[in-house]
Amino acid sequence: MQPKSDRDTGSESLPVSSCYSLPVRVYYEDTDAGAVVYYANYLKFCERARTEWLRALGIGQQVMLAEQQLGFVVRSVQADYLAPARLDDALEVRTRIATLRRASLVFDHEIHRDNELLFSARVLVASVDMRRLRPAALPASLHAL
Repeated sequence: MQPKSDRDTGSESLPVSSCYSLPVRVYYEDTDAGAVVYYANYLKFCERARTEWLRALGIGQQVMLAEQQLGFVVRSVQADYLAPARLDDALEVRTRIATLRRASLVFDHEIHRDNELLFSARVLVASVDMRRLRPAALPASLHAL
């Protein structure tokens, strides 16, 4: 994903081969009174994609929490709403890791309808020791994946 100024000049979106893809259908509950996806629900779609990607890698967040007392928290979000998604749309949420650090990950997300880019976001997620609510290193097994 390019910085906003590059996106505005028509740069390419995330290549499908470099990212995890999650299909999402827009339901009535996802929309506002105008049958357009409510802005906060784009972030929910991104959250689902991150969770399902971890699950596909064999990482269960509930297991991490129970066995290692580690969880993930969103520290920051930068989002661009480019075009509306509507009731019954079939969307594709594309997710890739932009940066991997010792105790955090930066994810780039894009939401597409067919080949049209509707939404993009950069999300900084921190690994946290849930007992102390302090940053904690990612497990080596997760970091290796």
